[in-house]
Amino acid sequence: MRRHVDPVTLRLFVAVCEEGNIARAAAREALVASAVSKRIGAIEREIGAPLLVRNRRGVAPTAAGEVLLRRAREILGALDRTLAELDEFSTGVQGSVRVVASVSALAEDLPDDIASFLAAYQSVRVVLDEAVSTAIVRMVREGAADIGVLWDAADMSALQAVPYRSDRLCAVVHARHPLARAARTTFAETLAWPSIGVTPGGMVESMLRRQAALLGAALTPRIQVASLDAARRIAAAGLGLAILPVEATMPYAGATGLVAVPLTDDWARRQFVVCSRPDSMLSASSRALIDHLRRRAKAGG
Repeated sequence: MRRHVDPVTLRLFVAVCEEGNIARAAAREALVASAVSKRIGAIEREIGAPLLVRNRRGVAPTAAGEVLLRRAREILGALDRTLAELDEFSTGVQGSVRVVASVSALAEDLPDDIASFLAAYQSVRVVLDEAVSTAIVRMVREGAADIGVLWDAADMSALQAVPYRSDRLCAVVHARHPLARAARTTFAETLAWPSIGVTPGGMVESMLRRQAALLGAALTPRIQVASLDAARRIAAAGLGLAILPVEATMPYAGATGLVAVPLTDDWARRQFVVCSRPDSMLSASSRALIDHLRRRAKAGG
């Protein structure tokens, strides 16, 4: 039997799953609850399986509902992007690419690389967002973003990835810090000093906690911040040591009194990648940007 599910019904189903309540989802979509229930009931009859578990506290997706929720988000995301790209033709824009990148990628070469792309493709619009690696992968998989730029340590199964740039982590300290006189150091040596945590929940923090555990220690930052800039400022005030990329620190070192001491640990060298869904699912603008980023990284400029 051929089944038809329209975008309005998909959007209502996503709203119900996100709200956990049919009445709240109906209010969010400016409908009555009975209309929402009727649409979802029609899908359930079509597939012959329940999509929601209903109880006194609200609703939650069943296993079949989880599948539909994931696919609905992909379909609605693709539809929204398609309509947005079509709308932009009236303003002279001939394509739109949404890029989501990690904090480190945005703090290093990515903005300059995108700027050079836009100089060559002036009719293309690029929307650039920041997220932690797990969110980047999820957004690309679900179609909420066209391209992700992140550390290759993330699980990118079902996505394609091409090499981008690399960097090295270092211990960032005030010039008066005892480690400032060292030419290089190890992560184990940094554990003796108060530290600054950066981007809680990000891959670097998770990796540092894991490495500390392997050394029989616990990573307990004195201060937690959400950006590299904040970490540099706090380190410059002499309030702790931050593990940051050398490439994102050196441009500021002289003016702020900071010293970047490279870590010698093997894992401190990081490879970034540009990830996306298969080429067949990408727009021409997205493919052009991926090729541009790959060429810029290979040329080192």
